Amino acid sequence: MNAVIEVKNLRKNYGALSVVKGLSLTINKGEIFAILGPNGAGKTTTVEILEGFRSADSGEISVLGTDPSIKGGAGLEWRNRIGIVLQSTQDTAELTVREAIEHFASYYSNPREVDDVIELVGLVEKADDRARTLSGGQRRRLDVGLGIIGRPEVLFLDEPTTGFDPEARRAFWVLIKNLRDEGTTILLTTHYLDEAEALADRVAVMNAGEIIEISTPALLGGRANAEATISWSEAGMTKSEKSPVPTEFVKALSERLGGEIPELSVHRPSLEDIYLSMIGATHE
Repeated sequence: MNAVIEVKNLRKNYGALSVVKGLSLTINKGEIFAILGPNGAGKTTTVEILEGFRSADSGEISVLGTDPSIKGGAGLEWRNRIGIVLQSTQDTAELTVREAIEHFASYYSNPREVDDVIELVGLVEKADDRARTLSGGQRRRLDVGLGIIGRPEVLFLDEPTTGFDPEARRAFWVLIKNLRDEGTTILLTTHYLDEAEALADRVAVMNAGEIIEISTPALLGGRANAEATISWSEAGMTKSEKSPVPTEFVKALSERLGGEIPELSVHRPSLEDIYLSMIGATHE
């Protein structure tokens, strides 16, 4: 696979505070890559360096073949190839959806058709409404429309579904997957573990300025091989045991109970369980 983003030994300090400590990662073309981590982990600083909004103190950075963190590195030609969806934007509040997208389209040399973008983000019925009248989910869809109007090769999404209801979040996930299927490389930061699991091809867990691990959601932290918890009902009581070989355990249990196992459930650690153990947090 072709690397679209490559970072080696990235470091960023603010005075005596070290925010990013030797970070390295590679993101491939057409991949959805999620960065997970608690507040203060260094996620936002890392992404802002990759977007060209902050400089790095040291390290090697390549985003579409350019180091955007150095002065003069991220020119208009490079900006033409990326899209950015920030956590919140209010600069188009008085424009209609169509006017806002048309305005942003003028910044790019080969923009998508405005009507196509409006349809893609599901705002056809709101095309002539002012941005300030949109719901939170609709406003976020407009933000994505503004981010993709220039046909970006790389799309940066910062906490894209904050404030969404469950139905809006899942509709948004479909949109992001469609963009990936079109060949867009997507770098996502999110606090929602189910979102990372639903969308990301790979995830990186950050804490205290360092990457702890990069893996697929299914394999992160040895999740696939972790002990499973088997629960069932027996003699009017709920029982549970952990086993590294749950299939064998359930088979033996079925034989002992003479067939059907009442209220059987088999549970391996969720992505959230693994994530919290990796960053040293606990469930409240």
